[in-house]
Amino acid sequence: MEKVLLGNEAIGRGLVEAGCRVMTAYPGTPSSEILPAVVQFKKELELDDLYVEWSTNEKVAFEVALAASWSGLRAAVAMKQVGLNVASDALTSAAYAGVAGGFLVIAADDPGPHSSQTEQDSRMYAMLAKVPALDPATPREAKEMVRAAFELSEAFQIPVMLRPTVRVCHGFQNVPLEDVPPPTGKANFRKERRWVATPRGRYFAHVELNEKLQKIQATFATSPLNRIPNGHGRYRFGIVAGGVCYPTIVELLAEAGLSDEVPVCKVGTPYPLPVEAIMDFVSRCDHVLVLEETDAVIELQLPDRRNVAGRLNGAAPGAGELTPEVIYRVLCDQLRQAGVADLPAGEDEVLQALVGELELPPRPPRLCPGCGHRSAFYAIRRGSRKAILPSDIGCYTLGINLRAVDTILDMGASISMAAGFYHAHRVSGTQRPIVATIGDSTFVHAGLPALANAVHTGARFVLVILDNRVTAMTGFQPTVDSDQLADDGGGVQVALEDLVRACGVRWLRVVDPYEIPDMIQLVKEAHEYTQQPDGGVAVIIARRPCVLYQREAITPQPVKVDEACDGCRYCLVAFECPALVMNSETGRVEIDRRICVDCGECVDACYKGLIVPVISGQ
Repeated sequence: MEKVLLGNEAIGRGLVEAGCRVMTAYPGTPSSEILPAVVQFKKELELDDLYVEWSTNEKVAFEVALAASWSGLRAAVAMKQVGLNVASDALTSAAYAGVAGGFLVIAADDPGPHSSQTEQDSRMYAMLAKVPALDPATPREAKEMVRAAFELSEAFQIPVMLRPTVRVCHGFQNVPLEDVPPPTGKANFRKERRWVATPRGRYFAHVELNEKLQKIQATFATSPLNRIPNGHGRYRFGIVAGGVCYPTIVELLAEAGLSDEVPVCKVGTPYPLPVEAIMDFVSRCDHVLVLEETDAVIELQLPDRRNVAGRLNGAAPGAGELTPEVIYRVLCDQLRQAGVADLPAGEDEVLQALVGELELPPRPPRLCPGCGHRSAFYAIRRGSRKAILPSDIGCYTLGINLRAVDTILDMGASISMAAGFYHAHRVSGTQRPIVATIGDSTFVHAGLPALANAVHTGARFVLVILDNRVTAMTGFQPTVDSDQLADDGGGVQVALEDLVRACGVRWLRVVDPYEIPDMIQLVKEAHEYTQQPDGGVAVIIARRPCVLYQREAITPQPVKVDEACDGCRYCLVAFECPALVMNSETGRVEIDRRICVDCGECVDACYKGLIVPVISGQ
């Protein structure tokens, strides 16, 4: 039987069919749908012996799953590419220690980037950690590679990375569904010296790891995951392609009628690269184009690149997603230089000119209508004059549109940088108010160590935890401050207030950001506390459920714009709610009833008092 599945769903199905017994993850686009897919199939198939978990961060997720592998069970962990940064310490060490049960590390990359602060290539981490990496080209192949990865992991007792990119994760394809065997084996942790990270022991483990990679490389030379053109004839032009670049280039060559003339070498195992087999192909081509996302991992492993073009020599762009349009332009240029073909331009110049004449207004992403973060940022701005405003990764990154975000680095950095800003100004004899913002899930992910450090070192700033009760940006996954687990089971709620106090914070207040005047006053009081002789870090938890996740949390309060509105645009800039729009004909602000959620928050956004509640019966 076949079923149309999202790429991440196909990976989830592959995990279930391959007998994965423990699956953990931290949500992050484009990987977020993998664990929910495992939960879905677990329920459909009544797999009570399969454990799933949304962990507090990627390092925790990695280590929970690794312990299951060391107990002899097949286990997997999923995250996005920047999440691998968080788990990298565990990854590099686990490669030396090895595994018992098959262990799969799924790192979903985001070329573009579409929803990330970097577009780094996780295959680089595979090279750094010395773990084999598989690079699927389609959702169907991603599912097939899951089983192959588990088998490879167990055969060589090594973690294996599966690296799908965004177009594999979020593409749809018919995927064969196979029977799911009943779970076999029980956890049985066997005490071995290799599990203990001692320096001298790890030297010998490193030697053994290098030997494993040599054997894996030989295995990859004949792996069906690669398709290396055979024969001894020469070609004027050949292509080496990995990941989604492979089906794209195959289709483009077919449309150009060059399928028979231009051979394509498919690489599904980019590390360790089966160099000898691929170099045989490269040596039989006068010109070779290497296409891969996001970096030059395949290209870097080729020992002789004299006839090779790709990212390293600028033939392929050094940044950005290799979309079909981009690949076509690269292909046209390389075919022309090789004297193989002169293909027509791929873009309709007339059409592009017409699109340019439309002068469409830019529409940057915004917080949703009714989002409590908007009210919190508005209150922060009103209660903090000339403050430094470090923020973090999440929906609230969009606070930059409200001029309430000055810095964004990585998860948890808002708190660390707030402390850094304070100490930098203190030692130079200056003072600046500082208000850091961080989401509830991000706070537990990476903010706790930073807050404990800030309190310990005597930093003084205001921290606003934007608590919308869920991990909203990546699909409403539960946080530790709830009693819900990944599979809807009951968990132990860990209150944010308790975590904050445990870090040594003495000034803590909780407020509903919809109560804007109250929150403005709290922000001012928090600033005052930071200046007192016995002051320190002041924490405000701005708690309001995400309006998309819990619409019933809103008590409807319809509003209207008074006819006296003079179109000053203050509310549009300072509050930036998508439901507030300017009528160019009347020169007045109006309420877009199609998207307004009747939260009533924009009443406070007009300092002239011209946005007013609608009284019942009017």
